[in-house]
Amino acid sequence: MKRYTDMEYLRLSKGRKFLYKIAAFFCAIPRGLKNFFLGIVRAVVNFFKSIGREFADIFTTFVKGDWKTKLSYFVMGFGNIARGQILRGLLFLLFEAVFIVYMIVAGAKWLSMLPSLGKVGPHEVYNPVLDQYTTEYGDNSFKILLYGVLTIFFIIAFIYTWRVNIRQNKLSEQIIKSGKPLKSGRDDLRSLVDDNFHRTLLALPLTGILIFTVMPIIFMILVAFTNYSGINDGYANNLFTWVGLDNFNTLLAWEGAGNVYSATFGEILSWTLIWAFFATFTNYFLGMFVAMMINKKGIRLKKLWRTILVLTIAIPQFISLLYVSKMFDKNGIINGLLSDLGIISQNIDFWGSTAHNALLPRVMVIVINIWIGIPYLMLIATGILMNIPADLYESAKIDGAGGWKQFSKITLPYMLFITGPYLLTSFTGNMNNFNVIYLLTGGKPINAAASSAAGSAGYTDLLITWLFKITTGEGAKYYMASVIGILVFVVVAVISLVVYNLLPSIKNEEDFQ
Repeated sequence: MKRYTDMEYLRLSKGRKFLYKIAAFFCAIPRGLKNFFLGIVRAVVNFFKSIGREFADIFTTFVKGDWKTKLSYFVMGFGNIARGQILRGLLFLLFEAVFIVYMIVAGAKWLSMLPSLGKVGPHEVYNPVLDQYTTEYGDNSFKILLYGVLTIFFIIAFIYTWRVNIRQNKLSEQIIKSGKPLKSGRDDLRSLVDDNFHRTLLALPLTGILIFTVMPIIFMILVAFTNYSGINDGYANNLFTWVGLDNFNTLLAWEGAGNVYSATFGEILSWTLIWAFFATFTNYFLGMFVAMMINKKGIRLKKLWRTILVLTIAIPQFISLLYVSKMFDKNGIINGLLSDLGIISQNIDFWGSTAHNALLPRVMVIVINIWIGIPYLMLIATGILMNIPADLYESAKIDGAGGWKQFSKITLPYMLFITGPYLLTSFTGNMNNFNVIYLLTGGKPINAAASSAAGSAGYTDLLITWLFKITTGEGAKYYMASVIGILVFVVVAVISLVVYNLLPSIKNEEDFQ
């Protein structure tokens, strides 16, 4: 693509400027992807370099350290206790003792069973007392995978704590050699509520993030490499096992049995992106225009109009969406009203009971989502519009700028700068907008090409509602849902990173300061 200088760009017509911006946007996508992957490569290289430096420091500390430091390599906290830091040393020692006891009692067992995910499943055993065969349950694959992951996390935490213990000994030696006194237990406690109070505050949230966010994500990723499902539930029916990349091959293969999943995934992904685009930008621009109209000078009853719009927020979506779904039903109020007025002779199938009428329900969900989303954008835009300096508009009027010129040169750039990150999060949020689709159409009309093996997906199903269908029922395919979840994460992450780096809020931050 030809690059224009600033002067050349100013000489271009409006149409050519617009096309140039569009071309520049699409040309920036490969560059953004390239920078993204190069960043990953650099991060991996730096990670291994840091690991190498850590090993070198551990070796050097052991060789040059005194006997207290050397013994601390095997008995955590010994060096601290020997140097008078009793509290710090006891905490290290206690952590090591808990780790050793856990690994002996349970940790080693879960790790040893992790490669197989269990060997003895549910089986029939003869009960001489009852004179009949009864089911005896064996291993639990789900527990093995869960506690195996927890054990690995505990081992990582132990290695990190052991490394901190080595650093503490090295630092203590350096302080003693410099002639300065070491911190006592009282100093450590005082530091937790003073100098290092930020670490004290962050300790609990960080632990919560690790337990309730990071570990479930890793568990979900691991499920994608198993055959965990309603049939192979890991305990009551059958054990589940590792299957490697078979699930990914099934989803991405365009030949054989996997074609059902790959074709369905491709179609639903394309509709999800289309839905997210229209659901985001229709709400954004219409919400902005509604806010501009209400805020316009001379408009009366401004509070009343805002209150009416906010009422749609106050009513729970569960109620309003179900009600709207029944209103536009084939035998609903809307069809009855249109029929009574003589506008239609046959009821309109708004939600599409057949695949031949798939376009109308897709348009309907986008239009109804506008009714739901405009009030939020109206409130956001109202606050932002009130903060745009009135001098800018007055200067523009003096220069002869009309309403459209003022909007395109002042209002829209200001709005995009402030709400750019919101637009991005709104787009990704709409990709996972379960309520609107499921409560209005339930994913209908059913896609005949997607068999029950692919969750009986419909033409209005998003990836999130398709996941729900796949994971419900007796044959729930949790493994396939996990694979789809991983691929969705990749798609959303790539889009988010590319668009984020193109946002005016990031590129031209100094322009609005």
